Amino acid sequence: MPSGEALALFMAAALALNLTPGPDMMYVTARSVSDGRRAGIVAALGIGAGTLVHVAALALGLAVLLAAVPLAYDALRIAGAVYLVAIGTQLLLRPRRAVAAAALPPSSLSTVFAQAVLTNVLNPKVALFFLAFLPQFVDPAAGPAAAQIVVLGLLFDIQGTVVNVAVALVASGTTRRLRANAGAVSLLQRLTGAIFVALGARLAVAANR
Repeated sequence: MPSGEALALFMAAALALNLTPGPDMMYVTARSVSDGRRAGIVAALGIGAGTLVHVAALALGLAVLLAAVPLAYDALRIAGAVYLVAIGTQLLLRPRRAVAAAALPPSSLSTVFAQAVLTNVLNPKVALFFLAFLPQFVDPAAGPAAAQIVVLGLLFDIQGTVVNVAVALVASGTTRRLRANAGAVSLLQRLTGAIFVALGARLAVAANR
């Protein structure tokens, strides 16, 4: 295990990174605004589950493949971009009439969770981020590197999930009254769709940034 000083430094750096708005936080915000507090919290948990995949991949050395083989990186990046744009387009194409929008049921929590997991897993920048960030805090003299990466990844994931749950609570609370109005429901739905399309576009063009 890394030393207490190293862990404290890691948690401070991780907090700064987790508080920085990015695609995951935007997804949680969009779901909170569109479908309410429960959906936002479930989205945060889904993002956390997706992060576990990246942690496991790094511990197994798979993240190195994405860094070494540009084609693999690009394939995953484009798949993630297409998926996000598809979600956003689906929301944008729902009926625009206020009555119809008010009558639409919210997305199921299982769907929200699955989409959150895929949104995170299909973003290769998360894998490359872990590849660049976590090993800096691994102490070769403190035990197996893979075990340390798993521990650090879990700490990062727990902290990030707490931050995203807080984001879900704030975002859903500020839009609760708006959702009581059918016209506002339709507007929020379009806003959510636009955010997803923007996320997909950002991921599609982010390869060289």
